[in-house]
Amino acid sequence: MLARCGSAGLRGLEALPVTVEVDLGPGLPGLLLVGLADAAVQEARERVRGALRNSGLRVPLTRVIVSLAPADLRKEGPAFDLPIALALLGASGQLPLDQLEGVWSAAELGLDGSLRPVRGVLAVAMAARRQGVRALLVAAANAAEARLVDGLTVWGAASLNQALAVLADPNLAAPAKAAAAPAATAKAATADSDDLADVRGQEHGRRALEIAAAGDHHLLLVGPPGSGKTMLARRLAALLPPLERSEALELTQLHSVAGLLPEGAGLLRQRPFRSPHHSCSAAALIGGGSMPRPGELSLAHRGVLFLDELAEFQRPVLDQLRQPLEEGSVWISRSRQRCRFPCQITLVGAANPCPCGWWGDPDRACRCGETQRRRYWGRLSGPLLDRIDLQVVMQRCDSQALAGAYRLDSAAAGRDTAPEASRSVASRVRAARTRMARRNPEGCGNGRLPAGSLAQVLQLEPQALALWERAIEQRHLSARAGARLLRVARTISDLDQLERVGARAVAEALTYRSFDGVAAGV
Repeated sequence: MLARCGSAGLRGLEALPVTVEVDLGPGLPGLLLVGLADAAVQEARERVRGALRNSGLRVPLTRVIVSLAPADLRKEGPAFDLPIALALLGASGQLPLDQLEGVWSAAELGLDGSLRPVRGVLAVAMAARRQGVRALLVAAANAAEARLVDGLTVWGAASLNQALAVLADPNLAAPAKAAAAPAATAKAATADSDDLADVRGQEHGRRALEIAAAGDHHLLLVGPPGSGKTMLARRLAALLPPLERSEALELTQLHSVAGLLPEGAGLLRQRPFRSPHHSCSAAALIGGGSMPRPGELSLAHRGVLFLDELAEFQRPVLDQLRQPLEEGSVWISRSRQRCRFPCQITLVGAANPCPCGWWGDPDRACRCGETQRRRYWGRLSGPLLDRIDLQVVMQRCDSQALAGAYRLDSAAAGRDTAPEASRSVASRVRAARTRMARRNPEGCGNGRLPAGSLAQVLQLEPQALALWERAIEQRHLSARAGARLLRVARTISDLDQLERVGARAVAEALTYRSFDGVAAGV
């Protein structure tokens, strides 16, 4: 007897339909699984047997062939446990076949018959809606995630027996868990605690942070230890506007495919902040594997990727960032498939000026030689630096600037100029982004303006154009660096609510090419 149950297999960020076919035929008892399945899928044979036996169901004592179609699509993971079990029950007459009509399922089976959550359920739910299925049956812990897809009926079950009951009576489906709201609240509270008001001094760095948030510009902070590089970087995400629902859904799908979505979580509302260690591999940063998964670059999509100790990363790893930063997506090619992961990020790099960290500091002497400094900065290639719009050299704050945060005397503290809070800066950022959305093609930020659209939206004044030409000649900037200089100037004008880009905006944009001076000194 033959039975079928629908499911889906992951390929990159998307899920493709997979039909699980089970046939019972004459021969020695055994279960043969075909269809280009990996080790986790092959092991489903033992999990399904144990789950059926411990759920009080009969394991067919005959030859069983399980086919996962299409046969040329590689399948991985334990999500096929439940559809295999349901199709097996249908083929053995323990489940009416009409109950499986138009139903997809995806869940891992425990040996006790419990249903466990799997990764990528949101992508499976999106594929199910596209295929117009009657319902999607998943583990109860995955129900909230699957119900994020509008127009799809989702059934949640905690065990195999409950799944059979739900197929017979959909009203018995387990409700979605409501544990996502407290987690989101906790994340929001953590984000709000990182406020720009805590940063003393560093006006140049604070202004660069505001420009980066407003125009989606990449940022490099160079300075000695304790100058506030990490402190500034961690406050960038709070300046970015809230995610739109479509953006939040895409971000949630990415984390679901990567297996990083918390159990019972709903839609991710906070912009991500990813900070990988400098010892990470290219596959961990960019993404990869035999069955490609997103790396830190894509997990920071719509948020901030912070690379602390940037010059300590291996140069081959950093050079792989060049094309994704330019295009906003990364393609991972394998012999059997080619996957695309989005990565529209704001890159923030932080580095010391030399290996010991004190080159250029007025109070402490550098212990590094010129050769060491050149080798240290040699890990950052010119093409990568060309793609970083804002390059800021920072110095340590003096004691008077730091003491203002710790004064107990309110009168004395009042004489100090209190740093501007993130909320005030974020309001200017939102206003500037609104101007860009109305003016720029497809509402993109200035940092992502295509070269052909830059001249149309720039509105450069004659004095600004003359200053830009002199800067190109004197600093020997590349064409890409010159265009990025104009994009920064456009963002500065948007923050100042100016229609045209004047010489003052270009002059300020030139101050964010500080790394040119550092490199020259090295």
